[in-house]
Amino acid sequence: MKATLRMGLSAVALITASAVGAAELGATDEPIKLALNEWTGQHVTTRVAGEMLMAAGYKVEYVTAGMMNQFQAIADGDIHATLEIWSSNVSDQYAVLKDEGKLEELSDLGLEAREGIAYPAHVADLCPGLPAWEALQDCAMNFATAETLPQGRLVDYPADWGTPGADRMVGLDLPFKAVPAGSEGALIAELRASTEKKSPLLITFWQPHWAMSAYDVKFVDLPPGEPACFEDPAWGPNPNAVNDCDFAPSRIFKAGWPGLKEKWPAAYEILVNYTLSVEDQQPMMGAVDVEGRPVEEVVSEWIGANQAKWKPVVDAATQ
Repeated sequence: MKATLRMGLSAVALITASAVGAAELGATDEPIKLALNEWTGQHVTTRVAGEMLMAAGYKVEYVTAGMMNQFQAIADGDIHATLEIWSSNVSDQYAVLKDEGKLEELSDLGLEAREGIAYPAHVADLCPGLPAWEALQDCAMNFATAETLPQGRLVDYPADWGTPGADRMVGLDLPFKAVPAGSEGALIAELRASTEKKSPLLITFWQPHWAMSAYDVKFVDLPPGEPACFEDPAWGPNPNAVNDCDFAPSRIFKAGWPGLKEKWPAAYEILVNYTLSVEDQQPMMGAVDVEGRPVEEVVSEWIGANQAKWKPVVDAATQ
């Protein structure tokens, strides 16, 4: 049903673009700079977009940029687009720059996503009562380490991704200390070690991600992430704090430099209409992180085998 809806929207975009005529390519002698952030899925998303732009006749340059600090670079025109922003983990600076007209939101990427506090399935045997969040009150010591005693240990996102896991531990008054992971790879290493050793692990994690199925990762059931939870301490089980709930439902979207549309009109159309499904992204992530293949090779292979999924978007903008 959802795949059909996406196909229908793509068809509408194609018909609309054909009706008004193809956009001009613009400055094809200058590279379009796309941000590469810290996680594999974002690299896949970005390089698929880059391949589409190159198929249209553009030069593309990939720029390593932190998820939180990329927005000023986009506003300054040093980066021209970022292709996988998670609404649950976006900085306040993004909204400020957007409101000032220094950054333009392009459109939703189309990935169906979820973030939350999670654990490998075997951990339920070490903390009876999971997935109910209340169970963590009674078994926190099972997750304790030398650096967290007497509290349990939560492996949170890398520090420059924000502190969503720590926010939940404080909001729900759970006896856990959030310890930031060094990288996405460090999060995966924690999941792998816990699964192999059958050891306790509480972690902040997300889907789509190949590790969700590889390590049988489950989400803790938290109170619904409703807007009031983040604004009104009286809402939720802890009357003295906000964030006593699950993550807000995640929206994944794209943003760009405001000058993108004028300088590279067809590229702008391509990036606005570009979507990527979980069914397509997740296997590519697994090929990179599990099989150890270069992301460039994996994406190039997907591009060659799936022209029907991306080429109509390029053709609509350029022909």
